[in-house]
Amino acid sequence: MDYISKYVSPLGVITLASDGENLTGLWFDGQKYFADGLAVVHVERTLPLFKQTIDWLDCYFSGVNPDFTPPISLSGTSFQLMVWEILRTIPYGGTVTYGDIASEVARRKGVKSVSAQAVGGAVGRNPISLIVPCHRVVGRNGSLTGYAGGISKKVELLRLEGVDMSRLFVPSKGTAL
Repeated sequence: MDYISKYVSPLGVITLASDGENLTGLWFDGQKYFADGLAVVHVERTLPLFKQTIDWLDCYFSGVNPDFTPPISLSGTSFQLMVWEILRTIPYGGTVTYGDIASEVARRKGVKSVSAQAVGGAVGRNPISLIVPCHRVVGRNGSLTGYAGGISKKVELLRLEGVDMSRLFVPSKGTAL
């Protein structure tokens, strides 16, 4: 059985999902791939895990790096899981490029190269936004392209974390806006 709860953040409503033991989803309502993997039949319920996740979110949205992480369970392909594991190493207030992640995936797999576009696809399907910080991934030229929750939310999240925005920009056109 899947369970959900709602959280009202400064950037909009967030849906939390759980299998009863671990956090399995955290999406801004209406974002791309919203509730992917969530069972059609689910129950809204108060769980200790949701309380812990809400405490994490309250801390995060107050501008403080939470010093704890609720238990999570990620489900995806081996490639996606590797990308999401790398996302979890990006420090609060930091950014990396899609190319940086592609290079790390290639290193871990022992191959010459991995497509940054493939990495972008995996980043975009991250089911646990914020805690698995996909908003910290930027284009190699500083472009703030590609955030399932929307570019405006990505900008606000990076500002909240104190990221130096002087080298980053919102592209005026592109397919990943």
